[in-house]
Parts: sequence; C-alpha cells; structure tokens
Amino acid sequence: MPPRTSDRALRADCANCFGLCCVVPAFAASVDFAIDKPAGQPCVHLADDHRCAIHAALRPQGFRGCTVYDCFGAGQHVSQVTFAGRDWRDDSRVATSMFAVFPVVRQLHELLWYLTEAAALPAAIDLHPDLRTAIEATERLADGPAPALAAFDVEAYRATVNVLLVQASELARAGAPGRDGRGADLIGAKLRDADLTNANLRGAYLIGADLRGADLTRADVTGADLRDADLRGADLGQTLFLLQSQLDSARGDPTTVLPAARAYPGHWPH
Repeated sequence: MPPRTSDRALRADCANCFGLCCVVPAFAASVDFAIDKPAGQPCVHLADDHRCAIHAALRPQGFRGCTVYDCFGAGQHVSQVTFAGRDWRDDSRVATSMFAVFPVVRQLHELLWYLTEAAALPAAIDLHPDLRTAIEATERLADGPAPALAAFDVEAYRATVNVLLVQASELARAGAPGRDGRGADLIGAKLRDADLTNANLRGAYLIGADLRGADLTRADVTGADLRDADLRGADLGQTLFLLQSQLDSARGDPTTVLPAARAYPGHWPH
C-alpha cells in the first residue's frame, strides 16, 4: 500500500528518486542557474547514479536555484510508487509518462504539506474535519495510476483546496488585524523592525526586502517570494505556512527565530 500522510515523506529522498528534479523542469541561465536547460532534458551535471555531480558546490558553481527546490517527496513517490521502481532511462515510454506525472504529484504533495500544516493549527479546530477529508482525498489522488495523474486538472483542484487553506489562515490570524500584503510588490522594501504580526503576505514579492528584526508572528507567507530577503533578527517562530525552501532562498543568521520544525540553512553564517 502507498504511504499515508502520517508516514509519507513530504521532503525529498534523493536516494530513492531517479533524479526527476534534474530532468523534468526547465530553467534559464540567470542568477539562479548557470545554464539553460530545456524541460525533459537531463542536466549536464546529472550522474549515471541519478545524483548531482556538483551537489556539494551548487551555490559557488551558479546553481543556487537547485538548492532551494523542494519536490515535497514527489520524486521518490513517482519513482518508487507510481512507477514501481522503473527507471526512465530504460524505456522512453516510461520517461514520457513519468515526466508528465511528476509535476502533478509534486503539486499534490505540496498541497498535502499545506493541508497538514493547517490541520495542526489549534485556532482552525473547527476546520479540522474538513482538512482531514481534504488530506485523504489528496492522498488518494497522488496515489493514483499514471494515466489518471497525467490527465488530472491539478490547477483547478489547487484552487478548491486553497479556499480551505485561506479559511484556516484567517482563523489563525483572527484578533488584531494585520497588514494586508496579498500579492504586494515589496521587492527591496524597507521593513526593518516592522510589526507584521497577523499579516497576510500570501504571494507577496519580498525579494531583497530588509526584514531585519521584523515580527512575523502568525504572518501567512504562503507563496511569498523571500529570495535574498534579509531575515537577520526577524521572528518567524510562529509564521504560518513557512517553507524550508523559502528560508533556503533568504538570508539570515543565528539571531533569526525559526519554528522548531525548520532548520537553519547551511549557507547562513553560524
């Protein structure tokens, strides 16, 4: 039987994946990637064992984008569950199908992560039954056969689930009103020592923002772009829906307060 959320890994297990994140997505030469790579074509650094040949030196070699990518465990699930361990390198038909399925399962696993986070919010207790139902439904979809996954309208499903996630966020942020920064252009914004308690920062562009010493308690950062944001001294201990990949893309130091379930990125000064 496929794993359930209680024991399903929603973080990448590269040892049990066929290097899908190094093959399926496209990327363009930029500050995040040193080269162009078309979708469905293996990265030049993908080794025969499906490992990255420069994994230990991705940042200095110009592949910062790879260090902040998270498949939410979709890579190993597609490799070992959906395709039962069949390697895309051995069969072009498997490759075509696997490459179509991987992005769908990744989005479903990302939704599972958010739903699981929402279901752990005490303030959203009235929604817990609906959240559990959504988790179970999303698991069944992610565990489906390859043809059904390839044809699935995951964007429409995401919109449906997002309604529930927004409700959970509103319950968690109830009380003192916070800043409404949904989708806001805050690129390079001067927000040092800002009180962003209960703020709605869903989808906000905080690239390069100065958030030193800011209080982001119960701020919802779903989909917020924190690339190069300065989080030194910021309080993110109770920030809602904070992904590890968002932290990995930002700058911080030991004075940054993080939730217990998040780790200090290796490139931050210790």
